[in-house]
Amino acid sequence: MANVREIRSRINGVKSTRQITKAMKMVSVSKLRKTQASMNAMRLFSDGCRQVMFDLLGSGTTFAHPLLSPRKQISHVTYVLVVGNRGLCGAYNSNLVRYLEKMLEHETHSTDVVVIGRWTSDALNRMPVSHTVADFGDAPTPEACNEVLEYLKQKYLSGQTDRICVVYQHFVNALRQDPTSVQLLPAVLPEPDQKPGAADYQFEPDQEQIVNQVVELYLSSTMYQLLLEAKSGEHSARTTAMGAASDNTDELIEKLSLELNRARQGQITTEISEIAGGALALEQKKM
Repeated sequence: MANVREIRSRINGVKSTRQITKAMKMVSVSKLRKTQASMNAMRLFSDGCRQVMFDLLGSGTTFAHPLLSPRKQISHVTYVLVVGNRGLCGAYNSNLVRYLEKMLEHETHSTDVVVIGRWTSDALNRMPVSHTVADFGDAPTPEACNEVLEYLKQKYLSGQTDRICVVYQHFVNALRQDPTSVQLLPAVLPEPDQKPGAADYQFEPDQEQIVNQVVELYLSSTMYQLLLEAKSGEHSARTTAMGAASDNTDELIEKLSLELNRARQGQITTEISEIAGGALALEQKKM
């Protein structure tokens, strides 16, 4: 059995760890609230952009936008992997990497991977990573999102790739994030809440410029929404992981405290036995 001093040292170490995990949980909760508020607002904005897109495309648009028209032949596919900036968030990053690994195994075209985030692993290093955005913060901004989107658009328009898909953790709720893949380019518009309007639109300055601007706005809002969901999922997973770690430290402290009491009782019993034995030896010597 470990001595009293060793057990006390272990208890102090676990208490220090508990302070760290509780502090990290509080920080993650604060970041989650901020990012989740932005995510919910962006969902409404993105839905509005999607509805406008359908209204415009259903009003007699006569030209094909290069970011909406699919390629006749697919030879190369780019996957944009949105990982966290650090670990200590449970299986958030590893589940996402395994999800992408399975997609790459079934992919019949040549591929490359664009990584957003600073987290890395051996599995990630084995992937065909062509570009990394490591300076992406915990609270995504529209400016940072547009920089990433501009890089991806140039990559697509220049013919380096024929399809771009974003792989991220879709935020379902505070306890659940689902690995998901969404095709970003060419843009595939989901079904809107309402059917395209049948009104006779008048475009100013002209139809092509209006549609071009709306397409850019739609892609920007979609990319920003995906990044906000990914970051909300990361903060949520870290909050859960740090909460579980704090609970485990409480259980470990209770277990060590019980072990400490047993060690102290054993030490006291040993001391009493030594005193009693010494007293008995003195009595026998006097006799």
